[in-house]
Amino acid sequence: MAGSGISVLTWNFRASHQDRLIVCLLFYLRLTLVHSQHGSYVLDDQKGLGRQFDGIGGLSGGGATSRLLVNYPEPYRGQILDYLFKPNFGASLDILKVEIGGDAQTTDGTEPSHKHSEEDENYFRGYEWWLMKEAKKRNPKIKLIGLPWAFPGWVGRGKNWPYDFPDVTAYYVVSWIIGAKRYHNLDIDYIGIWNERSFDVKYIKVLRQALDKVGLTRVGIIAADGDWSISKIMLFDPYFNDAVQVIGVHYPGTYTVGDAIKTNKTLWSSEDYSTFNDNVGGGCWARILNQNYVNGLMTSTISWNLVASYYQDLPFGQDGLMTAQEPWSGNYVVESPIWITAHTTQFTEPGWFYLQTVGHLQSGGSYVALTDGLGNLTVIIETMTRNHSVCIRPPLPAYNVSAQTATFFLKGSFTTLTELQVWHSRFAFKTNNPVFFEKLAPIKLSGGTFTINLQEDEVYTLTTLKTGLKGNHSKPPDSQPFPKKYMDDFNVRNPNFSEAPYFADQTGVFEYFINTSDPGDHVFTLRQVLIQRPVTWVADADQTISVIGDYNWQNITVSCDVYMEAINKGGVFIAGRVTKGGGEVRNAKGVFFWVFPKGTYKVTSDIQGNIVLAVGKSGTRAGIWHTLTLQIKGYEASGFLNGYPLWKNLLILGPKNGWAAIGTGTFEKTQFDNFLLEAD
Repeated sequence: MAGSGISVLTWNFRASHQDRLIVCLLFYLRLTLVHSQHGSYVLDDQKGLGRQFDGIGGLSGGGATSRLLVNYPEPYRGQILDYLFKPNFGASLDILKVEIGGDAQTTDGTEPSHKHSEEDENYFRGYEWWLMKEAKKRNPKIKLIGLPWAFPGWVGRGKNWPYDFPDVTAYYVVSWIIGAKRYHNLDIDYIGIWNERSFDVKYIKVLRQALDKVGLTRVGIIAADGDWSISKIMLFDPYFNDAVQVIGVHYPGTYTVGDAIKTNKTLWSSEDYSTFNDNVGGGCWARILNQNYVNGLMTSTISWNLVASYYQDLPFGQDGLMTAQEPWSGNYVVESPIWITAHTTQFTEPGWFYLQTVGHLQSGGSYVALTDGLGNLTVIIETMTRNHSVCIRPPLPAYNVSAQTATFFLKGSFTTLTELQVWHSRFAFKTNNPVFFEKLAPIKLSGGTFTINLQEDEVYTLTTLKTGLKGNHSKPPDSQPFPKKYMDDFNVRNPNFSEAPYFADQTGVFEYFINTSDPGDHVFTLRQVLIQRPVTWVADADQTISVIGDYNWQNITVSCDVYMEAINKGGVFIAGRVTKGGGEVRNAKGVFFWVFPKGTYKVTSDIQGNIVLAVGKSGTRAGIWHTLTLQIKGYEASGFLNGYPLWKNLLILGPKNGWAAIGTGTFEKTQFDNFLLEAD
């Protein structure tokens, strides 16, 4: 074989026998390569359909993940909601799942319960009621789900466990469903058990009976929002099997188990994603939206979380479908997962059916096809490579994806289709010039066939529907840090929400309060209201704490009027440079300035009060107002009581930055007023 005298495609009869063999081999390899990059697939409804599609959803809660959203001014708050819920505009979500507030830390904060105590009842606390109404306002067809992460302490009757008195727990949950309807005209469609914690067969049966007894037979139970283990028990307990409508699993890695399929129950990935919402996060979402059905027959996938609307430095910062964490500036970011969601939700409806002919592409990636049974067809194709679609959990095994050509043959009722609308997203990781949810020219079908060239890291929707739209609002304001001077006197007579703006409760519940017993300047205050430790989901602090501000702040002054209601216990603090929230809140470090009702003060560098920097007499007591001021600058801090120095220039060797905070020493009622925060 000399020079270029022999090409792969041209036979040279003067070549040697060895050269001829090499040419034959190379020609065979080329044919094999070409063949491997061109796959053929059939979309057919002649032999019946697959499972019913139940929709794509987002999860608000688990916890306090929408905390800052409510503080956005209009029109920006409404725009964010449009991108999430408005049909044929953005994500166009089919499902909204919310936390049933349980007064305890559930990832990024606490959400208040509708029943702090057994005698208490208030269906206007928190913001989940408002969020469900806003979702319904935009999409009346959206399905609503409630799920507890934690429970008020009274439900456990003194134990950190909700199942010893199943009738009490069922009453508590059912009251939330009834309250949603009575006070907000919201029909809850599904209810869960206890997020990612043990399920109890007896409790689930009792809950089903309690729902039926009050006429809520249409409310389905999803269980158990953890792993697949519940399915094995369902196979051998017909009454239990009947009580559960949907088997919901978290982070299944797109795969189900045999026992779950044998139950013949609806299977959902009832919490998934939980991944930083950059474009790799968008790739994760694209892959699992298809493959949860292709690999696992799961007919719904719900994102934790709906919108990243909590302080960035809390756990799992920016893990939502979009980001809205600056209500003070109005800035928000429509991230790629919004448009990846639209590839499915804008061209399907819950109640459509998957075709049986779905699967993996020959050179990597996957495709699903759905129909309404009335002639409409939607096909979603994804070619996400492994490194560009890694989710936070579970680990993703290695696999390969390469450019390919795919030919689809339409059979059955689809043979007469002549045209499909095309929507396209290209992540373009190499050029960093992505395009999301772009409408392309329709594709013409010839004899019920179409061919499409697919590159790596793309998503295509091909559909008979012509209703898609890439919605757009005017550009939001530019990003700005938290204001360096912030004050709140809590003088709100009829607040729209129970929490004061920007305060993010990490243990305990801080609510607006009208102090009718105060004739002076402290009628309207902020009050920590819990007096009993909840049935917790994580290891809450033994103290209560609400954080606020910019985590990067170093030199700050915090001032607040405080009123201790408990005479012989607890105490109250203001703090700066607080380092931890979420499930790590009990390990928070910072500078904590405490005063106690027995006339003493303490300065510590941890929330638990174990690392003591200074102690002394303060003359403070319960039942009167005191003004605390904490100044932190560099390596020194000073504390003032009612404007007079109590301790000065204390050496601080702890954290260099963190949030400001207020809180109490135990679960006790304490009031706060005239909060002032200044940063250098």
